[in-house]
Amino acid sequence: MAITTYSQLKTAVADYLNRDDLTSAIPNFVALAEASLNRRMRAPEMVTRATVTVDAEYENRPADWLETIRYQMTTNPITVLQFVTPEEASIQKTKFSVSGTPLFFSTVGTQFQHVPAPDTSYSGELMYYARVAGLSDANTSNWLLTANPDIYLYATLVQSAPYLKEDERIGVWAGILDRLMAEYEVAEQRAKTGSSRLVTRTRTFG
Repeated sequence: MAITTYSQLKTAVADYLNRDDLTSAIPNFVALAEASLNRRMRAPEMVTRATVTVDAEYENRPADWLETIRYQMTTNPITVLQFVTPEEASIQKTKFSVSGTPLFFSTVGTQFQHVPAPDTSYSGELMYYARVAGLSDANTSNWLLTANPDIYLYATLVQSAPYLKEDERIGVWAGILDRLMAEYEVAEQRAKTGSSRLVTRTRTFG
């Protein structure tokens, strides 16, 4: 059975679970799987560019933001902001007696902090990893389900563990999911490097 829609995914999960009493819980399993995958995956399809206006020290991050790739002000020349921790931002802030073009940024709660605070309204571009759009009756598919229905399926099945408790299938499903995620990571690296030799990457967050 092909799995290309939210409805088909729920049907497939129900078939694997073989439990009539869990049908109403399957949408929750899917949502939990999406939350887990958003923490684990950083795929090219998740990269988003957004035009932003910065006219205050603190600005709200995009609602679907997961991780910043590049943040810059469209000045002449371009000003690429350097990520610092909130503690470092406080230190940098003491070095500027007046506002100006932001040079640093940090994440504070659901906002970006800019240092120094902008002295005028700046246009900028934010490149970031965005959350995978969650499946629902209104949003019946997304790029991840289209490209990797197996990952979606097993990630969802793993989330049924609290209901199945001692079911030995949980370990099998978790093992399959780990293998699929490892295969996906290798495929992603090959797509980036072509036929060149793969090198282990260390990812930084900001």
